[in-house]
Amino acid sequence: MTVTVFIRYRIEPLKSAQFELYARRWHEIIPACGGNLLGYWMPHEGTNDIAYGLISFGSLAAYETYRNRLKEDAAGTANFEFAQNEQFIQSEERTFLRQVVA
Repeated sequence: MTVTVFIRYRIEPLKSAQFELYARRWHEIIPACGGNLLGYWMPHEGTNDIAYGLISFGSLAAYETYRNRLKEDAAGTANFEFAQNEQFIQSEERTFLRQVVA
């Protein structure tokens, strides 16, 4: 069963450029650590402080393996530190979803 992690970010609107850089960096890091990055989405019109990220895994066990790899990945650690230092993420929520199939 494929599991998709749906991440909802509340971002600082005046630091959206920093969030976009952060999101772009994950395009290399996440696949290298075993995740299938479906993408990141940023505000375009309307609400200006909500962004999303979606990452899929073959199973919850695959997600756990990914998390362990990510903790040891230098680029991943640097990206997390960038987010903490720049403080452009105000909060994030993770929801684990499974696709409904016919």
